[in-house]
Amino acid sequence: MPNTKRRFFVRSAAVSVAVALGATALAACGSSDDDSEAESGPVSLTYWTWTPGMDKVVDLWNKGQGKKDQITVTVKKQASGDTLVTKILTAHKAGKAPDLVQAEYQALPTLVSNDAVADIASEVGDAKSKFADGVWQQTTLGTDAVYAVPQDIGPMMFYYREDLFKKYGLTVPTTWEQFAETARALKKKSPDTDLTTFSANDSGLFAGLAQQAGAKWWTTSGEKWQVAIDDAASQKVAKFWGDLVKEGAIDNQPMYTPAWNKALNTGKQIAWVSAVWAPGTLTTAAPDTKGKWAMAPLPQWSQSENVTGSWGGSSTAVTTDSEHKAAAAKFAAWLNTDGDALTALAKESGIYPASTSAQLSGAFTTPPDYFSNQPDFYTKAAEIAETTAPSAWGPNVNVAYTTFKDAFGKAAKNKSDFVSALTTMQDDTVADLKKQGFEVSE
Repeated sequence: MPNTKRRFFVRSAAVSVAVALGATALAACGSSDDDSEAESGPVSLTYWTWTPGMDKVVDLWNKGQGKKDQITVTVKKQASGDTLVTKILTAHKAGKAPDLVQAEYQALPTLVSNDAVADIASEVGDAKSKFADGVWQQTTLGTDAVYAVPQDIGPMMFYYREDLFKKYGLTVPTTWEQFAETARALKKKSPDTDLTTFSANDSGLFAGLAQQAGAKWWTTSGEKWQVAIDDAASQKVAKFWGDLVKEGAIDNQPMYTPAWNKALNTGKQIAWVSAVWAPGTLTTAAPDTKGKWAMAPLPQWSQSENVTGSWGGSSTAVTTDSEHKAAAAKFAAWLNTDGDALTALAKESGIYPASTSAQLSGAFTTPPDYFSNQPDFYTKAAEIAETTAPSAWGPNVNVAYTTFKDAFGKAAKNKSDFVSALTTMQDDTVADLKKQGFEVSE
């Protein structure tokens, strides 16, 4: 990468690094002359991942296609999230990164800008047709380059207690306006019952809701970052939830606590805005309500829309330190597009695959056990996944998310202005970029 580009894209700190989304600049990163060269002789690859049961899935490769191609993959279990990002960057700085790494979508800009992951477009570009556009886009960062193969996704959905909706005479909302009306109607019929809660302890939930509304929090213009966390779409989402909390139409307690679990299990909270992985959480949080829940598409901002946000998900990337990038890319493509591999991932790891064909095959022909009362669970899930909105991740997601938890946590607890909390989130994110020496458009 030319020095003129590197001044803009790279800084010295470990995680909060900028990445430009221009095709030329990004293509210059993570590429090498031997990326597409055919491998000859036995190849051994190392894969860093946190996914449970991945060693069993990789065994399929090693005994099948890998044996045929003389490519052996060894799994090394790692922590997830920022911990893994920091470890990868540290290893890359020492020239000792693994061949492959599992990376959350929002972490890719940081890894790309540090030249830690390679452009594997020439090896996996034809896999694009296997994924929804909004999913594939998260691994390209808006360019012609491809920095990973999508592995699992978290399309957002609406979960509700079917039995209690009938008891209280409620209709499943298809718009957010109807959602608010449903929350108010429930309070009138049962003052001690909440439709749901607004939680500030998982930033991904709000990010996904803003994404559904059309928000693009990080973009670039020339060699300057543009941060739009407080754009009109995000303000609309913040005001909507803030108003519901302020008037007491919904609860204001955080998720994943003993109190939240109890509310779900006893019917004090009868709905949850979540993602496709919710059945696993509900199995633990509300075991007594198995078979009483149903899933529906996320409410829309207008009846004419059909779009959802994304909450979670990860990809398989090839590092620039790998001496066998073509072989590593071949494995990454197999892992996330091969039918047997995807069935094994679903069975052994419990993931919801990014591959559209896999979403209706193998382990997804029957509903989750917790939702045995909804036979078409995965059929609906696949339809919803196709409507995933494109995302726009940036270099300091960690800073934005931390500020969200602090600012929105206080606003939810005090029932104060959520839009002001959003402004704080915007200001802190911009200040962090400037502190790191990046140019930011006002």
